[in-house]
Amino acid sequence: MAKAIIARLNKANQEVEKVEVLFNPKELTFSKTNSWTQDKAPKGNVPATEFTSGGPTTLKLQLYFDTYKNGKDAKCDDVVKKYTGKLCAMMDVDPDWVDKKNKKGRPPTVRFRWGSIVGFDAVITSINQRFTLFLSDGTPVRAVLDVSFQEIKDKKEKKKTNPTSGSEGGERVWTVREGDTLPWIAFTEYNDPTEWRPIAEANHLTHVRRLRPGMRLMIPSV
Repeated sequence: MAKAIIARLNKANQEVEKVEVLFNPKELTFSKTNSWTQDKAPKGNVPATEFTSGGPTTLKLQLYFDTYKNGKDAKCDDVVKKYTGKLCAMMDVDPDWVDKKNKKGRPPTVRFRWGSIVGFDAVITSINQRFTLFLSDGTPVRAVLDVSFQEIKDKKEKKKTNPTSGSEGGERVWTVREGDTLPWIAFTEYNDPTEWRPIAEANHLTHVRRLRPGMRLMIPSV
């Protein structure tokens, strides 16, 4: 059976470190909430309700790790060093995600994928780690982790079309946001971060690392 993967991503949306679970989770819990406001001065029995925004999808799961081996000569790995520590490190501020302008850092984006769940890109909001077995010297060899993820991008978000292009190639327009890079845009549009050159050429970009928030880029078909 295929094993679930939790991967740390870089800013180009590439998987740079992967942790394969030892045992697949028994269940996955996805949750989503919406925000609504109510009229504070209702004229009827039920106040008027207005939709304000949609909330991110969250994923909660439980993982089980066990490195204990029976036998007098068996060498048991520290479950933290081999598995759980790598997951917990994905909640630390990543130097690769430090903003060069304001110097503010953040933990990395991660991806959970398993079977038909090709990629749930999110940030880890909490990890509860419980150790249930130790060696005689105190080394932990069995752990249970409760992990919570929060989605950072809506996959259903439709791509904007360019109403003025008038071309048959189906060009689109991308509005640059803070932190966007050409590899990230290429991954989102083409599912391949290495296909950034056509975007640079179509927009006559000479400084490909200097994307200004708010600028509009034409995305050619490749």
